[in-house]
Amino acid sequence: MRVRRKLLLGMAMSLVAAGLVVPALRPAYAASLVQVTNFGNNPGGMQMHVYVPDSRPANPAIVVAMHGCGGSGPGFYSGSEFASLSDRYGFIVIYPTATQQAGFGNCFDVWSEAAKRRGGGSDPVSIMSMVQYAQQQYGGDPNRVYATGSSSGGMMTNHMLAVYPDVFKAGSAFMGVPYNCFANAADYPPWSSQCTGGNMNRTPQQWGDAVRQAYPGYSGPRPRAQLWHGTADTLVPYSLLQEAVDQWTNVFGLSQTPTRTDTPRSGWNRRQFADSSGTVQVEAYSIQGAGHSLPSGGMAAVAIEFFGLTSTPPPTTAPPPTTAPPPTTAPPPTTAPPPTTAPPPTTAPPPTTVPPPTTAPPPTGACRVAATINAWNNGLTGNFRITNTGSSAVNGWSLVFTLPGGQTITGGWNATYSPNSGQVTARNMSYNASIPVNGSVDIGFQATHTGNSGAPSSFALNGAACTIS
Repeated sequence: MRVRRKLLLGMAMSLVAAGLVVPALRPAYAASLVQVTNFGNNPGGMQMHVYVPDSRPANPAIVVAMHGCGGSGPGFYSGSEFASLSDRYGFIVIYPTATQQAGFGNCFDVWSEAAKRRGGGSDPVSIMSMVQYAQQQYGGDPNRVYATGSSSGGMMTNHMLAVYPDVFKAGSAFMGVPYNCFANAADYPPWSSQCTGGNMNRTPQQWGDAVRQAYPGYSGPRPRAQLWHGTADTLVPYSLLQEAVDQWTNVFGLSQTPTRTDTPRSGWNRRQFADSSGTVQVEAYSIQGAGHSLPSGGMAAVAIEFFGLTSTPPPTTAPPPTTAPPPTTAPPPTTAPPPTTAPPPTTAPPPTTVPPPTTAPPPTGACRVAATINAWNNGLTGNFRITNTGSSAVNGWSLVFTLPGGQTITGGWNATYSPNSGQVTARNMSYNASIPVNGSVDIGFQATHTGNSGAPSSFALNGAACTIS
């Protein structure tokens, strides 16, 4: 078990909104996540994973989906709905893994001067190499490239839209911050950050100028921006949603007064900002009562719809149907042998004394949990990777653990949690209910503490004790 004393700016996907409709399960022949090791110039030292659906058009769209701090590309793949949507609509998904530390671990670089310059280096250049690789290797459509991400990945979404406006056509940022919100690496930790410390309040013109300065001289079309934030988010303050709205509406030359407001789902308050032609260039979702726990169920599908990717393309590559084997001819019946005469009965042996039953040991070892706690002041995040070490797949799971005294869960992702203190049961969501043999799922939560920020000392999956790594 690892306990790290550093802030985690959010893992990717939250499952707080249980019961929302999620995409159908992938067919048995669906593609798998593939790691690409030589994808081109990689100044950020990043890892690339890509999901290419079996059924896709000749020139599929590309979606770059980015995790939160402390996460990984494979973790975001298994804990989000983008791959299932890819199977349905035929677009490629790139899952980068950030390796920048800046005092936190696996965060996307949105703070360095190199990252803030087009072609300057660091993570943005590495991500661009991944996009170009997907275009060259899989025929990805250069006119349909999109970005999305959660927390640190949401921050990088806004960042890529600013630095590469000629590459990305739209982005959907969950719990992000405006472009150029962080002054440098030292400004990144929330306890010392002017950006996430709640002190950032620039004018729309100042925010818009920051984007325009990211690619001086650029006068082409700008990528459309979709922005999401929970009203109860205290890790990346909700107030930063308005700062991002100010930034992108100014970039498009729009008023900060929305052209339309509505509530497409309960608790989802939406503001839309359209241009003179009626095209929505910026839209912002305020998710009532949500903490640092987005996206939740159904939100990825809304992002893909915003990108314009929800029309099913004609397939060009599909697995061949399997041919049923020819029927076999039943063998002719055989003649039953004549009955035999039963032997005479024998005398039963004297009864033996049955030994007293022994108590069965508790079940163990068909699972493994790696726990990481990241603590600061009176808050923490817990991230658990659950691995199925048994000989058969797990279909439907619950993980039981006991929080140290004084810890209270305030929000979570990739599972539902009940109760929020003491002995807690985390239950699967509909899209991560199955854990294949040697497969893993990542879950996590945000909590407050009163001084004890330790990790749980034991875990049980479906009633069986897990080993801890």
